[in-house]
Amino acid sequence: MPFIGNTPAAVPLTSADIADGIITSAKIVDGTIVNADINATSAITLNKLSGNPIFRNRIINGDMSINQRNATINNGAATNTYVVDRFCMFGAAASKMSGQQSTTAPTYFKNSFLITSLAATTASASDPYGFRQVIEGSNIVDLSWGSASAKTVTISFWVRSSITGTYALALFNRDAPDRSYVETYTINAANTFEYKTITIQGDTSGTWLTTNGQGIQVWWDLGSGSNFNTTAGSWVSALDVRTSGSSNWIGTSGATFYITGVQLEVGTSATDFELLPIDVNEFRCLRYFEIFYLQDYSVVGQAYSTSAVLAPVKFAVQKRSTPTATLPTVGITSGTIIFTNSAGTNPSTTTGSITASELNVSKLSLYGSGFTSSYTAGNVSLLYSSGGTQIKIDSEL
Repeated sequence: MPFIGNTPAAVPLTSADIADGIITSAKIVDGTIVNADINATSAITLNKLSGNPIFRNRIINGDMSINQRNATINNGAATNTYVVDRFCMFGAAASKMSGQQSTTAPTYFKNSFLITSLAATTASASDPYGFRQVIEGSNIVDLSWGSASAKTVTISFWVRSSITGTYALALFNRDAPDRSYVETYTINAANTFEYKTITIQGDTSGTWLTTNGQGIQVWWDLGSGSNFNTTAGSWVSALDVRTSGSSNWIGTSGATFYITGVQLEVGTSATDFELLPIDVNEFRCLRYFEIFYLQDYSVVGQAYSTSAVLAPVKFAVQKRSTPTATLPTVGITSGTIIFTNSAGTNPSTTTGSITASELNVSKLSLYGSGFTSSYTAGNVSLLYSSGGTQIKIDSEL
């Protein structure tokens, strides 16, 4: 029925007046709330009506589901040794850690990244040991780090280790860092997955690349030397990745460390892990690394001369930058590739070789040369594998 007398004045609602769950998106008729109804100071935002934004996670392959290299890999000496896609180990000395994809994972996850200590290693003062993901600068533009408008981020992950204690996580810039931030977390129970969240105020200083170069490096420390020690909880103008009380995990032979569900997002609290469709996750990884298995990938090429052949290979995804290509040998044994002539027969390959020609962000051409004359210039040639052959395209940061 209508009001008798004056209509009562409208009283605006704020988030404090609305208990969680009372008003849901299902109760709001489509179109009744529009951008014009919500001002910049409103307690109710569009994100709160529509849920968490997609692609909020700046970490790629945080569920460790993409594993193109598909092997147990030992770390190199002072090199980024990639294992599961986008995650790499780094150690001062080679073969101190092995990394692999694991099916040991917490509820709601299938895979984790497992690192195992291969020796009881004592790190010298300048020795780093740990693993990291380097986030491309193009993916952190909106963070505005290095300015007064720098946004706060929260890192969350599931972790399990055979060694309990205090561990360090660090953020730093570029490959010759001048800014870093260290925070600690505690593994309370051995061999048990635990969920951790760390909130870090964005850096208002330093140089943070927003190009296709190295933006933010996220480092999990496993026992680096004392030169990398600092006090947790603030930005410093140095490369520091741990505290003096952080775990010396690398000092125990056979120690294990599992991690999955890694997420870095804008805000002061963690949201549920953003599980992307497997094809989307894979294509994001292919920007940095791609493997062609030639036994499943025949390439039609053309004879360049009587002894040389050119065959193009187009990448599935445009690469971050001009990649490097690791090519197989030419031959007729397992693990090599063959260029047939137009008659479908294999030429002599005893003197043949293969190089990458026209290598760019989108494709390469395989140039085979030095064969015994058996091609006709301009005729078709088929490149195929005799088994177990890969071409690796690497544009990692």
